[in-house]
Amino acid sequence: MSLARPDLPVAPLLQRQAAWLAPARAQLLRWIHVARRFSVLDLGTGHGAVVPELVRRSSGRVVALDHQATALRAPQAFRGAQRLAADARHIPTPAETFDLIFSQVTLLWVAPLEPAIEEIKRTLKPKGVLVALEPDYGGLIEHPPEIDSRALWLRALERAGADPYVGRRLPGLLADRGFEVRVSLFDTLFPPDPARFDFLHDLPLTEQERHNLAEIERQVDGLTQAWKQIAHLPFFLIRAFKR
Repeated sequence: MSLARPDLPVAPLLQRQAAWLAPARAQLLRWIHVARRFSVLDLGTGHGAVVPELVRRSSGRVVALDHQATALRAPQAFRGAQRLAADARHIPTPAETFDLIFSQVTLLWVAPLEPAIEEIKRTLKPKGVLVALEPDYGGLIEHPPEIDSRALWLRALERAGADPYVGRRLPGLLADRGFEVRVSLFDTLFPPDPARFDFLHDLPLTEQERHNLAEIERQVDGLTQAWKQIAHLPFFLIRAFKR
């Protein structure tokens, strides 16, 4: 995974994120018949939060790739998978190696994105599929207005080198390169988890932005009744098939 930020979030945060996305991920993997996939790449694996699931549900080799070699050092997280330290824009495997490439909140951090899509296409077998779960912070919905953190997210992500609008951009970029693209979105709204701000604290914020975030968190702490607050981050759930 090609990150502009210097470090990944800590492993517990990425485990929390993987748990949030588990229902959508499970549905996507069912739709692409993961049990029939014999060569799988976890692109931008981070600390390997999804590796056990891919190993358990697929039927062959799983390769866990991340550009940060330090993230790959915990062998227990990668049991049953091959670890590979590399960049998403330069995947060091032969053409037509994988029949499934899985990406979860990875392409958000890849810049430029087009070379990574070319590498995905190159390394997928014919009729192979990219499964990607990518956010779109431009569509972040928060209520009441006092807890609106959208502007903080957009500025901090762009400052860190991420593309906060990657969700809406990715389907078109894939279609331009000949993929058959299918897109869905979350169909369920859950009560917001205050832990979402832990990821924002991990981004580069100015002193004034940290002050603003502290005030938002203070407002959130006062909203104890169910559904008195709404926080919904749209995720684009993408299946892109190589023709």
